[in-house]
This record gives sequence, structure tokens and C-alpha cells, in this order.
Amino acid sequence: MENIRADICVIGAGSGGLSVAAGAAQLGRKTVLIEKGEMGGDCLNAGCVPSKALLAAAAHAQTIREAPAFGIDAEPRIDAARVHAHVREIIAEIAPNDSQARFEKLGVKVIRALAHFIDANTVEAGATRIRARRFVIATGSRPTIPPIPGLESVPYFTNETIFDKNFVPSHLAIIGGGPVGLELAQAHRRLGANVTVIEMARILPHEDEEAAGVVRAALEREGIHILENTHATAIRPAANGLGIQLISQHGSEVLEPGHLLVATGRAPNIEDLDLAAAGINADERGIAVDHRLKTSNSRVYAIGDVTPAPRFTHVANYHAGLVIRHALFRMPIRAEYSAIPRVTYTDPELAQVGLTEDEARARHTRVTIARADFAQNDRAVIERQGEGFAKLVLGKGGRILGATIVGAHAGELVQPWAVALHRRIDLSAIAAMTVAYPTLSEIGKRAAGNYFTPLIFSRRAKALARLLSLFG
Repeated sequence: MENIRADICVIGAGSGGLSVAAGAAQLGRKTVLIEKGEMGGDCLNAGCVPSKALLAAAAHAQTIREAPAFGIDAEPRIDAARVHAHVREIIAEIAPNDSQARFEKLGVKVIRALAHFIDANTVEAGATRIRARRFVIATGSRPTIPPIPGLESVPYFTNETIFDKNFVPSHLAIIGGGPVGLELAQAHRRLGANVTVIEMARILPHEDEEAAGVVRAALEREGIHILENTHATAIRPAANGLGIQLISQHGSEVLEPGHLLVATGRAPNIEDLDLAAAGINADERGIAVDHRLKTSNSRVYAIGDVTPAPRFTHVANYHAGLVIRHALFRMPIRAEYSAIPRVTYTDPELAQVGLTEDEARARHTRVTIARADFAQNDRAVIERQGEGFAKLVLGKGGRILGATIVGAHAGELVQPWAVALHRRIDLSAIAAMTVAYPTLSEIGKRAAGNYFTPLIFSRRAKALARLLSLFG
């Protein structure tokens, strides 16, 4: 058994763990990184990167379909094997950034083995024991599998396996109407599959309902069959694939798709860590941490999906920066999520930062909504992307509480509002800025300006203008 002493030992080589390991090593700290699976974690190998690569291919197919509106006649010819080769090529192009070779070059000791705690100060990984001043658990999450009777008797995809195929299903059923389910639904529909989405509540249940309605309408126009408030109660093998027993307010029916994707959420990867041996508290939501991301063992931090925090790659990277500041520089930190944006990468995209309208009305007595429609944005009209809106959720005195944007490039357009929330920028500063014309970015300025319009053109303002006109 090899024994190693380190300043920092990171368990998990996903986005958050890699960021901590790279930062610590470059600051001259003796760093150990342990990963039992593939370097890069879920984001690189089965999440953000392959899903967005597939969406990009599907978007090109859709652009060709919509070309006649611009006076260009064309029809897409889809080669499924080449589409999925594109996905693998994108992963391969990004992979060197997360590779073992790169991190060893930075001075990180990389161990490819399953890690578990043997006491409060020691982790064992394969034939190595590591004692470290600080540990960082960054083991991420995995797809949850719902307890539907018969599901175990049929083959199905999750986000970890859907990108391994090199064909487009004739009919893909998706259980789960959250961001992952809807993104993959639209990608497969645009690549030629028939798609049915089964959601027990409404799609995008945590998002602004009006904005989710815009996404729903767009997906249905493309031919995606969305079944909301519908439960899959049993699954069985069938001649053409599988049979899914469905129950809704309209009664019961059996859906018989050729293939099934389960996209019903994520669960933290904690089972193999022997957390109790290290005195670390956890439950089904993940490892409990305080505002400094410390666990109940003061030597151990936990970051990213393995905690109850929002499960996004950018949150894991945010956590990594906080841990570096606290563990290596003793700087005070506090994990804060009020200005963390999130994006559903459908077309149109749906982006949110801060409070939704419903959340704001539940917490504040005075809430004002200022909005602007993409149909009033000249660039959106030029691009024939006039669907959607920007909605600002404002509190007393026009204080920014949140922003919802659904429309073309919403994920890019929401970023200034994340800065505004984080830095508490006054709404008037955004309304007064000069924005290049014609750009989609004008929609944010217009929404902010619409809040002030009733004040600028009020009866009192008109009276003042008349009075001042008397002086020449």
C-alpha cells in the first residue's frame, strides 16, 4: 500500500473537481486527484458537451427546413452515423483540456480508482492511501431511475447512454419534461424521429409558466407530442419495442414506441464514499454543507452536484473558486445562488436568473413586471425569430428581483441581468445604456425602459414640459 501526504485531495474529475485541482496545483500545493471513471465527468462525456453538440446538428437541419422563408429552397438529408460521429468528435476535441496528461503536467498526482474514506483524515483509492490537509468531494450525480413497474424488463436510454447510439429512433418516448428531456426531444425530432414526452406535472415545472408555454407551443409546432399531467404506471416489452401504460385525466392508454429515454432528474454519487467513516453527514439530496461548502467534517469540502445546490456545471465551477479562496487563502466565503442563471437550450431557449414572477409574488408585497416582446425587436424580426419575450421581475422602487427570457439566444441575453442582480445595478443604468442596432440585446434595454415609460409620459411630466416651454 502506497501512502501519500498532500495539501489537497480532490475526489472526482468532473468540472468542479478539475477546477480545484488545477488551481491548487498551479498555486504550488501538493494535489491529488482521484477519478474512478472518465476524466471530465458527466459534463464532457454524457451531459453538456454531447447534448449541445447534438442540438447544434439538429439546429442546422432545422435551419435548412426553414430556408424557404428566406427565398432559399433546400431539404436536409440526415446521416445519423455522421451526426453521432460529430458528437464524438466534439467530445474528443474538448477532452485534452480535462485529460490526465494535462493535469499531470500541471503537477497533479492523478489516481484512477474508486475512492472511499477510511477515517476522518484518510482516503483509500486502489492501492494508495492519501492523508491530506483538505479534501474536496466532487463526485457529481447520476440519472435517477423512477420506480415504474416493468422498467427493468426493457432496454432504455439515459443521458449517459443516449449518445452511444449511431441511429435516429423511429419513435422515441421520453419520460420527463425537464430541460434534459425537452432538449433531447427537440434534437431527435429535428433529426427525423417521432417523439412523445411524458410528464407527470407540466413541462419545465420550475420555470415561469408563461415562458414554459412558449417553449411548449414551439415544440408542438415541430411535431413533438407532449403529454402533461400523465403518469407512466407500467412498462412491458412489445413487438415493436415496448409498451408504456399511461394514465391521465383523460383516461388510460398504451403507448408503444420503439425506444425509451428516461430523463427524470439526478441523484448525488455518494454511495461508495463511506462518508460515515469520515463523520460526514448526507441524505438523499446530497452531502450537507454550510455556507463555506464545508461538510460536518471540517477538513472536507463538497462541491457541485454531490451537494443539494443547483445542479449545473457553472455552479460546480463557482464552488471550485470559492473553495480555492477559502482553503488556500483563508478568505471568507459564502455560497450564494440568487444571481446564478439557468438555461434550457431548446429553440426558443428559456433563461432565468433570480426570482420568477410567481416566486417574487410569494415573497414580496409589491411586485411590478416590465417586459418586451421579441416581435418588437427588429433583429429578431429580420431573423424570423420574433417568438418570445423578456420579463423583468421588479420590487419596490424598481429593484431587480429576477429576469425571465424566452426566445432566440436567451441564454446569452440573460447574462447582463445576472451581473445586475449580483452587483445590485440600478434598473435606470440599463435603461440608459446605448445598445448597438439592430441586435437582440436591445430587448433588455427596451424591457427596462418600459418600466419608466409611465413615469416619463405621466400627466405630471407633461405638465412640467408645458411649463418649461413657456420659457422658450
